[in-house]
Amino acid sequence: MTAFAHRHAAHCESGVMANLLSHHGAPISEAAAFGLASALSFAYLPFVKINGFPLIAYRMPPKAIIKGLRRPFGLRLRFETFSNPEAGQDRLDALLAAGQVAGAQTSVYWLPYFPPDMRFHFNAHNLVIYGREGEDYLVSDPVGEETVRCARADMTRARFAKGVLAPKGLIYTLESLQHPRPAPAHWRRAIARTCRTMLAPFPLVGVRGMRMLARRIARLDPAAEHSREWVGHVVRMQEEIGTGGGGFRFLYAAFLQEAAEAAERPALAAQADTLLEIGDAWRMFALRAARMIRAREPFVPGTLAGLLNDIAERETQFFRQLRRVAA
Repeated sequence: MTAFAHRHAAHCESGVMANLLSHHGAPISEAAAFGLASALSFAYLPFVKINGFPLIAYRMPPKAIIKGLRRPFGLRLRFETFSNPEAGQDRLDALLAAGQVAGAQTSVYWLPYFPPDMRFHFNAHNLVIYGREGEDYLVSDPVGEETVRCARADMTRARFAKGVLAPKGLIYTLESLQHPRPAPAHWRRAIARTCRTMLAPFPLVGVRGMRMLARRIARLDPAAEHSREWVGHVVRMQEEIGTGGGGFRFLYAAFLQEAAEAAERPALAAQADTLLEIGDAWRMFALRAARMIRAREPFVPGTLAGLLNDIAERETQFFRQLRRVAA
């Protein structure tokens, strides 16, 4: 069995990549993995529906972190998907028998070590499989405090779940790594990419996407039950799906604190403090929305829209300043 150092993380994909890179000799924090992949973003996509409500994303799409780290570290990754579960099981078993560890995309719903009330049909959950004992796989799931075991049959169901973002048995392994410590220029370029995304001149993306979402919330009928469900979906996408809007801001702030030295731009540390305050504003938005949904204060969509517009303005100023500091 291969020794693998498990670390708990705030988000599965950045946590998996931080642990995989560290395993292969490039010690890196989760925050650095998230930031170097330029994973922070915002998107309001009303034409993509989840349970009848629009998709609201606070990070780049699944696999963007994995692929985004290839250039800074000079990574050569191998991605494999399979047309049938048997072939996927055999390949994973062969890798483990050869002493390799593998990242895997799975469905949360079929992982038995998740508490029942936390399972939902999300097919882009990442974890590391680092060994096998009998009919159990040894798993480093970064959202857990400790490593876990998962029966082979359960893991197969999780790897080959059907539906949106179906993993198709995806496993990925690291074949080579050229730069254990990314050069300062890579840190600065990663920050520049995030600034471009957040300030993009497109109505659905970045701070403009936030303002569009605010306009949609402002049009909700306060007397309609559907309006409360709509706002509840916004809160759920922010706070329960993945690491959420505020959580990703805190993670990126930690990245900026590291980047102050690694990118040779000490002023980035002050930017991290500003982003922490913006993360608190996201959490306050979610708190006010939840209180309105539960009738603990009057349901006033215009108030929520105002809070969101305020966050959009603060992020506009923040990313403009961040772009100047990191240049």
